[in-house]
Amino acid sequence: MKDVSQGRIAVRRFVRHRMAMAGLLTLVALLVCCFGANWIAAYPRNAQDLLLGPTSPSATHWLGTDDLGRDYLSEILYAGRLSLAIGLCVAVLSTAIGTLLGAVAGFARGWTDEVIMRLTDLLLIVPGIAVLALALQGLGSSPFTIILVLTGLGWTMVARVVRSQVLSLREKEFVDAARVLGASNPRIIVRHLLPNLVGVVVVNMSLTVAAAVILESTLSFLGFGIQPPQSSWGNMLSQAAGLIGTSKAYLLYAPGVAILLTVLAVNFVGDGLRDAFDVQRRP
Repeated sequence: MKDVSQGRIAVRRFVRHRMAMAGLLTLVALLVCCFGANWIAAYPRNAQDLLLGPTSPSATHWLGTDDLGRDYLSEILYAGRLSLAIGLCVAVLSTAIGTLLGAVAGFARGWTDEVIMRLTDLLLIVPGIAVLALALQGLGSSPFTIILVLTGLGWTMVARVVRSQVLSLREKEFVDAARVLGASNPRIIVRHLLPNLVGVVVVNMSLTVAAAVILESTLSFLGFGIQPPQSSWGNMLSQAAGLIGTSKAYLLYAPGVAILLTVLAVNFVGDGLRDAFDVQRRP
């Protein structure tokens, strides 16, 4: 009953957070439009009209068309499907790995803690963009590879946060009671510690989505990420990078605004979740 009441309080707090609700609605709209692009987009993916060429936004093409005569709004939706999929996959995988390693490090202490934390420190001090660019140049730029590489660097912050929480929780009375009852260390971590980390984990996972979308876009913009014929918001920005001040500048603004909306929406949701799970706040 206590868990149910705490869950209801968290939901009520989140609903009261206006910016979080606005962010959630925006994020849901983006997910529905991008992953439902096959049914929502006015034109098929990569549908070219070379005779039409680039045209400014109009009633027929709301965001105009690119150099190949493709409807730009449709291309934005199809590209967003890949950008958001990468962000979500990286967030889930890096949060799962970071939570597991952070919990083990904080609970086990000793040499296990030292090995995991020194590895975390090493990955945190190296220049991430340079490592990602080199790794992708050597391994290829497929979406699967990008997800693996981003996950390989993205779990570190989650691990540090979870470890600090576990260091505090392991001294609580309910952990001592579980030990007295004969619970093994893995059981204590899974059944008693991780349920108390839900708030921290969910907040960090939401913020990791934004970080992953930005990193993927940055890599694609620099030419190390998604490569044609596949498209993401990042490589759409890269392809339109030299159009500022020209009549085709609209090709640059649309993917930039899509990335901005996604990052703002996810951050607002993260703020709402943080406030919702804050036990020191009033119901």
